[in-house]
Amino acid sequence: MRRSQRNTLKQPNHLELPSYDEIGLVLQGGGALGSYQAGVYEGLAEVGVEPTWISGISIGALNTAIIAGNAPEDRVEALRGFWSTICQPADLLGHVGALVPTAFGFPDVARKWSSMWAAARALTEGQKGFFSPRFSAHIASIAKKPPTEVSFYDTTALRATLLKYANFDRINDGDVRVSVGAVNVRTGNLVYFDNTQTRLEPEHFMASGALPPGFPAVEIDGEYYWDGGLVSNTPLTEIVRECQHKDALVFQVDLWSAGGTQPGDFLDVAERAKDIQYSSRTRAITAFVSQSQKHARLIKELLEHIPEKVRRTHPLVKQAQKVADGGAVNVVHLIYKNKFFEGHYKDYEFSNDTMGEHWASGLEDIRRSFGNPDWFEIPSHDLGFVTHDVHRHETGPVPVSDASQSAPQTPELVDTATNEPSDAH
Repeated sequence: MRRSQRNTLKQPNHLELPSYDEIGLVLQGGGALGSYQAGVYEGLAEVGVEPTWISGISIGALNTAIIAGNAPEDRVEALRGFWSTICQPADLLGHVGALVPTAFGFPDVARKWSSMWAAARALTEGQKGFFSPRFSAHIASIAKKPPTEVSFYDTTALRATLLKYANFDRINDGDVRVSVGAVNVRTGNLVYFDNTQTRLEPEHFMASGALPPGFPAVEIDGEYYWDGGLVSNTPLTEIVRECQHKDALVFQVDLWSAGGTQPGDFLDVAERAKDIQYSSRTRAITAFVSQSQKHARLIKELLEHIPEKVRRTHPLVKQAQKVADGGAVNVVHLIYKNKFFEGHYKDYEFSNDTMGEHWASGLEDIRRSFGNPDWFEIPSHDLGFVTHDVHRHETGPVPVSDASQSAPQTPELVDTATNEPSDAH
């Protein structure tokens, strides 16, 4: 079976970061693609980078629970346990179906078959420790049920899995801030459950990943909640909004890329539509932050023309000074790149082989990022907001699994410090 040639980079040494006020980890939703985020976290742990704030949506929220719910030295092992639980090895038909084309010299066909078959099994069988099919789906207008019972799958098993791999006392009483996003079914508003405001339980994380109609809504304090990705699949704004007067380093780990290839058939269209629908909207966030920085600089210049005595005493002028004294946000953007064998089903393809490849991809991407230590310097406050991304200047969307054929063996890192959005590729 064809595999990616990953992890060719050596483990880096401990990384000494500048004195940031906040180190954020932002985890996007994307189902089975989420093991890419686990690989990224392993790379952070290798160099001793510990987030002070983790914010997640959907599968990103589940990874958030595992990371924040364990001591730093146990987090990678807990992530491995979680992902090994919810993924599954190939069955007999999967093995046989892959061996036949391989024997005739078509390993790519074999890999695609394995991936498709694993996704089909997830649809029909569910995933151990995560979700299982309901024996009867409730049809509209026949028997109205509460939102917790109207879905194709039952996610009861997920609660036990979260309790097994995450300590919720640590999540609530530890030194890591945790925010997970979900949508209120009644109001349609996106809300964030935050451990600085409420005590988080497994239901809060399950609500963030309750994507209808596959998964049922989760009831919390008399309200029903669905997957936060229905409104916004990336919780970057939650951290940026509260860090306007702080120096923040944010690792944003996205599972869907806005850039892609032209679709050639209906299956390609389905996959491309998912990529666009769920990809990060970093461009809009960048425009907002850049405009805010521009206004802050303008206020600062105007304040210089006000007498010093007025600046020290007038309450409105003092408030304006606070607005003008903004911080700097440095976003290291890591975006999963599609592999040659994947299709529209990639977010529910939970095979062990593919999980391992996603994980390895994330680990290599963060290692490559750490290969440019100048990326992690605190940006100028006049600039205010910068992003870095190892994939930004690639010539077209090259599948990660084909990197050994199209890219040099020694990674060539480029300086991507810019205030341009990184979802433009």
